[in-house]
Amino acid sequence: MQPTVRILGTHGVPAAYGGFETAAENVGIYLRDQGWKVIVYCQVPGQGATTTDVWNGLERVLIPESRDGWLGTSSFDLKSVRHALRAHRKGDVWLTFGYNTGVFDIIPRLRRIPNVVNMDGMEWTRKRWGIARQAILLANERIAGCVGNVLIADHPVIAQYLGRHFGRRRVTTITYGAHEVTEAPVGPVEAAGLTPGRYGIVVCRPIPENSVVEIVSAWSRKHRGMPLVVVGPYGDTDPYHAEVMAAASDEVIFPGAIFEPARLNALRHHAALYLHGHTVGGTNPSLVEAMAAGNAVVAHRNVYNTWVAGEGNAYFTDADDLGTILDDLVDDAARQRTMGAASHARYLSEFTWDRIGGEYEAALCRALGRQLPARIGAAR
Repeated sequence: MQPTVRILGTHGVPAAYGGFETAAENVGIYLRDQGWKVIVYCQVPGQGATTTDVWNGLERVLIPESRDGWLGTSSFDLKSVRHALRAHRKGDVWLTFGYNTGVFDIIPRLRRIPNVVNMDGMEWTRKRWGIARQAILLANERIAGCVGNVLIADHPVIAQYLGRHFGRRRVTTITYGAHEVTEAPVGPVEAAGLTPGRYGIVVCRPIPENSVVEIVSAWSRKHRGMPLVVVGPYGDTDPYHAEVMAAASDEVIFPGAIFEPARLNALRHHAALYLHGHTVGGTNPSLVEAMAAGNAVVAHRNVYNTWVAGEGNAYFTDADDLGTILDDLVDDAARQRTMGAASHARYLSEFTWDRIGGEYEAALCRALGRQLPARIGAAR
């Protein structure tokens, strides 16, 4: 009998929103290729009846939701759970991304429906949510952790945290992946007025936890002879955005948010350096994508980034430390190439979608109490 997995908790496929959607798309395609029936719940704007269609071999359940933000997400998640309950057949397994509405995970537990839950990267610790939302997220994390059959951590440090609270036997580490980028056109780079191999790049949300002020300040403290491209939606109305832009020299470029994957891949691939300031969370998808593009990485020194990017890259603690690193690295093309090769090797060892898809399949089989397929067991 064909196994069936229902993927809940994301905005749906094709991916156009964030890391969870990208994971749902790539894991779903991998499982499709291994003979699974894959059903993905998708949030669409507006009102009306729930419909279904097929995209790239994945069945989509399209659920209209007119509200934005947390209220819309909560409503969509509840509608998804209700639909999945009605459609459930013995032998199906659920794959739930995130615990923002972890209270709903009680429902499949009570119905004895196996549910694999990706527990995200300790989302409740992010100060940007404020105390009230942090408390809500923490409560939902504890509920999801208690009722999920298999808990996925995206980083070994997150796995240790989950193991302490929910028991190590139910926790498995599965990172995020990326598609390898070994070549890319120079057109998008030249169109931005840049020279391939002679600029640095930052791709992240413009929030304090991502150390953007520190990165821009360190780059701007002296003339570098090449620009820094800071990708993201910066504006004058947000105080932190204004602080970042005020710290920037005339060598710092703000092109805005870039959503076209081909353009972003080209800008990453042809960069001399990728700067990564994330200080919280587990495995960051943007860092993995930079490594898949062969970037030399200069990242904030913490247990998350050092494990992901590995020993071959460079790490900073503050703006002064980063400035010293840049003084030595900006004009050292040979070291940049060595670091980029280390990034690419680390990507191939841990972060390919084939590897991650196989690990998700193993987690789903574990939740179902089934033996791992022979083709996966042999690969292990």
